[in-house]
This record gives sequence, structure tokens and C-alpha cells, in this order.
Amino acid sequence: MTSNFRRIALFLIASCALFSGARAQNNTETGCPTATALKAEQLYGLWTARFSNPPAGLPSQATVQLQRHAEFTESLAGTVSRDLGSATGAKAIAGHAAKAALAGDLEDGMLLLDESSDHLSITGTWNGEMVPGSCGKVFQGQWKDTSSSAAPNAPDVAFTLTKLP
Repeated sequence: MTSNFRRIALFLIASCALFSGARAQNNTETGCPTATALKAEQLYGLWTARFSNPPAGLPSQATVQLQRHAEFTESLAGTVSRDLGSATGAKAIAGHAAKAALAGDLEDGMLLLDESSDHLSITGTWNGEMVPGSCGKVFQGQWKDTSSSAAPNAPDVAFTLTKLP
């Protein structure tokens, strides 16, 4: 009985190893990294951010530039630029500048960025995941207004971040 149990266990282990190896091989063959295999340096460059239902005063589109963080080489830094003149609502939302600093990390496939309009306090947070099959060129997630003018119950705003060629 023990011998049969060992055979079944070995068969299952071997099957899992073959399946995992085949899946990894396919990702290598296509040159498309998995979300957890992405490195911060693969995100350097220019991106377009599109927001679903942005709050009044913020536009539905922005440009994001990501680069290597000056102090923490495994981290990201950059800027988000918004045309506040194209925003919905009467005037730009308080607490947000047309150009804000970004800093953050790529951790296990999660893109985590803090935004600062005044270079002192965090005025927004970005939490996104790589879209499967996008090879690290598209992220979707939630942006949160954390500025001093944000309502305590400010809703999360869905965003799509797409890398430009």
C-alpha cells in the first residue's frame, strides 16, 4: 500500500514539474515576462494614464514618465503631468499640481506609486497590476486622492496605464 502511495505522489510531483516547466518555457519563448518576473527597469519610459470617472477638477488622461530612482536603484521615480485646463469641473482640484512627482516600487507584479504635488506630502496613491498577456506594457488599478483637500471618503478611481512606444 505504501509503495502505491509513493508512486502516485511521485507521479503527481512529476506532473506538476512538467506543467510548470512548460508554462515557464512558453513565457521565455514569447519573451513576455510574467508579472512577478518584471523588473522596475522594464517600466522606464513614457506612459499614458487614463482614468475612469476622475473627480471634478482632474482630467481623464495624464502622461507618466518613469525612471530609476536616484537613491534606491531597485525603485521607481518620475512624474505625472496633467492638463488641468481640460479637467471637468469649474477649476483644478485643490491640492493637485499640473506636474507631480512619483516614487514607488514594483513588488511581486504590483505597481505601487506615491504621488506628491508639493514634493512634501503624498497627494495620491497608485496601486496597479500588470494586465495578463500585456508583457508589462499595460497596468490597471486604482488611484486614490490623498491630498489635504480630499474628502475622507474619496472614492478610488480606476486607471489604465499604457506604455508608449
